[in-house]
Amino acid sequence: MGANMLRRILRGGEQGVAYDRHPEKVAALVGAGAQGAADLDQFVSILTPPRAAWLMLPAGEPTEIMLRELARRMSAGDILIDGGNSFFKDDVRRARELAERGLHYVDVGTSGGVWGLERGYCMMIGGEPGPVQRLDPIFKALAPGRAAADRTPGRDRVAAASFQDSAELGYVHCGPAGAGHFVKMIHNGIEYGLMQAYAEGLDLMHNARSENQPAEYRYHFNLADITEVWRRGSVVGSWLLDLTAAALLEQPDLERYSGRVSDSGEGRWTVLSAVEGAVPAPVITTALYARFRSRQERSFADRVLSAMREKFGGHVEPGSGH
Repeated sequence: MGANMLRRILRGGEQGVAYDRHPEKVAALVGAGAQGAADLDQFVSILTPPRAAWLMLPAGEPTEIMLRELARRMSAGDILIDGGNSFFKDDVRRARELAERGLHYVDVGTSGGVWGLERGYCMMIGGEPGPVQRLDPIFKALAPGRAAADRTPGRDRVAAASFQDSAELGYVHCGPAGAGHFVKMIHNGIEYGLMQAYAEGLDLMHNARSENQPAEYRYHFNLADITEVWRRGSVVGSWLLDLTAAALLEQPDLERYSGRVSDSGEGRWTVLSAVEGAVPAPVITTALYARFRSRQERSFADRVLSAMREKFGGHVEPGSGH
């Protein structure tokens, strides 16, 4: 995902330096127009002060280690950006620690997955206004742009200071440190609920053929056709449904998928935040528990979830070999 983001930045007319522990990945990005760095020292030295370094790494220790390594090489006024899926409370701590060294920290919740290179990336941003504004050309290059969706009726007549023009482009400054990842956390929690609803509905139709049903109520639905028709004019239409229709067209019974559904952290954090704030979130909580259950017994609904995760994010099931 990080490599494709840099490719999109380059396509947008901006410059970029690539570093990865795998030299072949750096070489591929050099071929796309980036400058390449063999190590972190070279990476930092190539960047022109005030520097901006964008990390796309798994949440937790990998991101913590890289932030520490970059921070000790960078200078006051430089910006460190975490575009992964970190926990928002970690962002608050990091921003405070880096500020003591004169460094700025920006958290960017990024959605777009394996399709982002062509479709663009939706970004939810946290951090100080100054550094966020400095990064605006990068956000603009990464974002889908106004043409990605029809304009919300009345939006052109709203001039309130509380509305940001960039939201129509596909990125928004949500608030101080941690705000971007907090919004992305909720975004992914909602995603859990949406996916679970699709999966359960399709499971109901898939099992309508069961011999346990009375013959007169037994149906053999073509789910590829049903999801295809729902894509056209239905109130439940969405990009997730588009991807599900594609998966069912490829494999009507989704036999390639085991149905073991992982959770990447944001769903758990959403539920924990709901508990801490005493805010009811039964749909998201149930969707998270359904993923836990899928690791014990699996249904067609679980295969639908696996198919969606692969289609939008390239998430491959453990041990699936594909």
